[in-house]
Amino acid sequence: MSTLNLNLSPDLKAYFAEERRAIDESCRLPVLVFFGSALVWLIVGTLLGLTASLKMHTPDFLADHSWLTFGRIRPAHLNMVTMGWASSAGLGCSIWLMCRLSRIPLIYPRILLIAALSLNLGMIIALVGVLSGFSQGVEWLEPPQIVAPFMTTALALVSAWLIATLRKRREKHIYVTQWYIFGAMFWMPWMYTVAQLVIFGIPGVMDPARGVVQATCNWWFAHNFLGLWLTPIGVGAAYYIIPKIVGRPVYSYHLSIIGFWATALFYSWVGMHHLIGGPLPAWMVTASIAGSILMIIPVMAVALNHHMTMWGHFQQLVYSPALRFVVFGAITYTAVSIQGSFEALRDMNVITHFTHYTIAHAHLGVYGFYSMVMFGTMYYIVPRLTGVEWASAKLIRLHFWSTSFGITIYYTSLTLGGWYQGQALIAVNELNQPTPFIEIVRYTQPYLIGRSIGGSLMAIGHFVFAYLFVVNVCRLGPVNGGPTYFVPHAQPLAVSDQQSAVSY
Repeated sequence: MSTLNLNLSPDLKAYFAEERRAIDESCRLPVLVFFGSALVWLIVGTLLGLTASLKMHTPDFLADHSWLTFGRIRPAHLNMVTMGWASSAGLGCSIWLMCRLSRIPLIYPRILLIAALSLNLGMIIALVGVLSGFSQGVEWLEPPQIVAPFMTTALALVSAWLIATLRKRREKHIYVTQWYIFGAMFWMPWMYTVAQLVIFGIPGVMDPARGVVQATCNWWFAHNFLGLWLTPIGVGAAYYIIPKIVGRPVYSYHLSIIGFWATALFYSWVGMHHLIGGPLPAWMVTASIAGSILMIIPVMAVALNHHMTMWGHFQQLVYSPALRFVVFGAITYTAVSIQGSFEALRDMNVITHFTHYTIAHAHLGVYGFYSMVMFGTMYYIVPRLTGVEWASAKLIRLHFWSTSFGITIYYTSLTLGGWYQGQALIAVNELNQPTPFIEIVRYTQPYLIGRSIGGSLMAIGHFVFAYLFVVNVCRLGPVNGGPTYFVPHAQPLAVSDQQSAVSY
């Protein structure tokens, strides 16, 4: 993708166009299966999350059904969104990107279809198990232990496919997007397996760790799920989509190297700041805080690279739906990462710990950054798989504004409410008495209503996107009308492969 092809002969351009078409055709079924699965779990997770949000300020809502209590639907929501939506969408994008950048048609499609089947069976068991009360009680790893083999199988199969694809690639240069995807597909199976073995063990074979080690491994996995699984896929996708649409190579190869290796080096340290004040060795917490601060280095490298690649081309945000979503996510990545570095500090953590502030931060990362990048990447990929453009620019615009305003309202409400909540929890009056907890609950209620409003807007966007996806896959959209732009009849540079200044 780093090679310019502006001066290629018509024959070579036709050759590369045919090669891309063959790659897209080979990817169609596996990638669309992963995308379709992701959207199903997104809708399920959205409904569960919105229900959980309503219960925070309307506790009697659906209170007569044990399987719809907050303690069940909240972990179900978390797992449907992270393992269901985020992981499935990321795998679909990664498969297509690896084939395109390796310049080979998809190999071993049955392996990927088995992986998708295994992942979805695991998610069904997880949903039923958690809602039925069989939660493991460990955040981010709540599904029953029987789910682990399904997830491990899916991750292992895609990882093996990835290695085989890289070995057979026709393009010798390995692009930055491939670094991030390969890193994510190496780190995630390892992290998931280690967390399952250490925290839960293997009945009759291996005893789980006890006490502090379990908590340490729990937050090591939970934080690195975001930083070494979702983040590399999201950043890698942005490194492809932004240069591809604006028609210029990435600003700095050296910044790409710094961003990737610094992430690999520093992010694995973080997570222990969630246990500040707990019975952990002080050096372990301090090392985690140091890692969080050092993460500013790769974050700024990525931010500068993305910004300078876009420099002089920001007007294309007016036209391109995919670019608008991805740039929103890329900007949010910078903001949420810097916030996370400061949130790890002890003086900051003493206020924000155990508050809605932390929930706001997590949603800004998983949704404001990662999910928005995935939306944009899917808007770019799906028409190339189906040969059909998106049916309605107005609906895409509704999707963008409902989700962007939704996450903004959600984040702002919980951040402000959580900050007050934290201040009130540590405050004492002139008699050295703490603030009555019920007063804190009453004060935060308006912010929780704001959370539900933001969540409702996001839900609207999700249903719109699901509708657009179904219409496109059913080939009900325009076939020969050109890319679907926000501005009708616009022709911004390099939005289609045929116009692009970069080869892959």
